[in-house]
Amino acid sequence: MTPADMDLRRQTSPHGSLMALSTMKDEGPYVVEWVAHHLAVGFTDLMVYTNDCSDGTDDILKRLQALDIGVHHRENVIPEGMKPHPSMLKLAAGEQLVCGSDWLLVLDADEFMCINHPSHRLDGLVAALEAMNAAAMVVTWRIFGSSGVREWSRRPITDQFTRAAPEYWNKGWGTKTMLKFDPKFLRLGMHRPIIKSQHKDTGYPDTVLWVNGSGRPLEEWFKFRGWRSIRRTVGYDWAQINHYAIKSMDAYSLRKFRGNANLKKDKYNSDYWSLQDRNEVEDLRIAHHRERRETIMAALLQDAEVRRLHEAAHGRAEERLAEYRQSEAYQALVAGLVAASGVPISQVVAKPPKARDPEAVKAVQTKIEQRRNALPKEERRAPPPPGWGSPFASPYVDGPIDLAAEIAVELVENQGLKIPLDPRIFTAATMEVVKAGKFERRHARNIQGYMAGCRRLLDLHCGIGFVALRARAGNAEIAVMLHEERPALGAFARKIAAANLAGAEGIGFSQAALNGDGGWAGLAALLADFRPDVIRFSGPMVPVEALTEARLAGVRRLLVPFLDPAELSGIRETHLPALAALGFSGDPAGEANGSLLLKRA
Repeated sequence: MTPADMDLRRQTSPHGSLMALSTMKDEGPYVVEWVAHHLAVGFTDLMVYTNDCSDGTDDILKRLQALDIGVHHRENVIPEGMKPHPSMLKLAAGEQLVCGSDWLLVLDADEFMCINHPSHRLDGLVAALEAMNAAAMVVTWRIFGSSGVREWSRRPITDQFTRAAPEYWNKGWGTKTMLKFDPKFLRLGMHRPIIKSQHKDTGYPDTVLWVNGSGRPLEEWFKFRGWRSIRRTVGYDWAQINHYAIKSMDAYSLRKFRGNANLKKDKYNSDYWSLQDRNEVEDLRIAHHRERRETIMAALLQDAEVRRLHEAAHGRAEERLAEYRQSEAYQALVAGLVAASGVPISQVVAKPPKARDPEAVKAVQTKIEQRRNALPKEERRAPPPPGWGSPFASPYVDGPIDLAAEIAVELVENQGLKIPLDPRIFTAATMEVVKAGKFERRHARNIQGYMAGCRRLLDLHCGIGFVALRARAGNAEIAVMLHEERPALGAFARKIAAANLAGAEGIGFSQAALNGDGGWAGLAALLADFRPDVIRFSGPMVPVEALTEARLAGVRRLLVPFLDPAELSGIRETHLPALAALGFSGDPAGEANGSLLLKRA
């Protein structure tokens, strides 16, 4: 059968040869999907080296090569004492198709490129890179866990495993680099190209632009060392590498009993599982490629030989699993994995990076610093780290929050209240603050003083309601009403109240839309029903026209916690004159402690 018979043509690109390069061993059940996916994304060529296969991986690739669809198979002949990956890279560096490619990406068999660029196609992404004259794009991993799947399945990997670690969880920030490979200046690496020694101290590094997965220029040091993103370099707006390191428990057991391409001793243990089995959030972005991947995969499987080899690979895996399941080793492994799945993300410990020569690192950093200092001041400024916000950012994640899935979370104490350390609620930066016991620390410490002589606190747009609940925990005579329009945050506030103040009366909750009708009727109803004597505006300040004398009847204090000085300046200009006319005056003690405090007799 020919490609024409399968309605599958060899792909071309206006940008030339777009190649993915990999090495595989016993990946038979996954090869067809991996090939179909990367053809669907837009690669024109896929070159795969194999070694010591026992499940037909090499035979599948040879058959795909014979179909002339852009798949190239090579034998990875490994010299004694060398590991498979370095061997592949050395062989590929002498391969004309690799050296002649226009863009090259080195991938593992468990890595799938996902294009988030608005075009959702490799051509569109490459066009954007070439428009900015970029020579390399360093793309960060997204760690995908087991999604709770234990049993073996023949369903595609990208359909089965849709839950991942939060974007800004830095223990999962390995990278892969798509680059214009120039063998004159560069050596291939599994994670990033390596500038050849004779060119590091020349002007060459300054002539090439490397960008991150959001298309933003990377810092200079990345060209010389490191293979992990950091807060200042991570980005997913244009591309990410979906890393399916473990898949299901059954698939993981096959890899453990088989060994691994890097020959790392005891790599597939429970610690590795807890690191990789992250299912905190759902990520369906790779679904942009599903329809075309399904079409290509179905076309490939129309070939009788590809289909026979593909099904045989699955059959062999299922036979091995049937045998493994009878062993005590398998039962012990699964028991350990189940326990490891219960490790909260905040308690996961990653293996420390390999020690480096401090003098060599210092020498590189000195040279980079000298280059950086020679730039104009505006070019030396690093942009604020995406996903980590600024000092004035919200502590909560943006967009819809899905708390339906049961995940393991750590309980940590802040100001006497226990808070679940849930990455679906808190941003990565806030997770660190909560774990350190410093969440809303200044506001929580001062709320009792602000409430002195008052008994009813309404906290508007309160988030998880921590400060108001802290006030209630410190004084049982205080009644609090927690208002939050985001359902997940409101539900989380209820959870914190139940865990810390179980059975306590005087705690109310509201999700009312304050301005649902455009006339602030929701705010008026909430004020009339609860009759607060203190209002805390934890979220956006309501407009001054909503704060009428009738609505504020009985209110003695207004609290506006501020983070951004610009925000405070605006409120002074718009609100203070009108509130002064209602008898409110400012108390300097509040501002010194991070809140605008207005009082009236």
